[in-house]
Amino acid sequence: MAETNSPIPLKRLEQIANDVCNSVMESVEYYEHPKTAQWNETIVNKMLKAVLAEATPSGASAPSYKFAINSTIVQHFVPTSSQSSQASEEGTSKKGHGGKRGMHSATGGYWNEKTDGMWSFKWDGEAKGLDVVIMLIWIGI
Repeated sequence: MAETNSPIPLKRLEQIANDVCNSVMESVEYYEHPKTAQWNETIVNKMLKAVLAEATPSGASAPSYKFAINSTIVQHFVPTSSQSSQASEEGTSKKGHGGKRGMHSATGGYWNEKTDGMWSFKWDGEAKGLDVVIMLIWIGI
């Protein structure tokens, strides 16, 4: 991987993102659109709290970076009520049908390459019929 100016080592960012997604999504059985806003809000808040804690130097009151975090939940399957009730009877997955959906995202920025940057991460929720994509932007202040 190319050299980075990240205020937090990339391996640690990956660990934080995995921990956050696992904790938020652990009780989720399948994609439920009415719940996605709350899931995203919780992911963003937990990520932000962890990133601020990691990036704040010992003895400092705040990090020397501004952060922006985006969370996107991508649905793979479309759950149906008939399939959900049939799945309950058969003891099978409630995630639905339809196959994976396509998604492409790109981001760019114009900033100071020495102090600013971005990082993205995909949490694989294949068993739940969804993925979570997180993007973190940092700007040195």
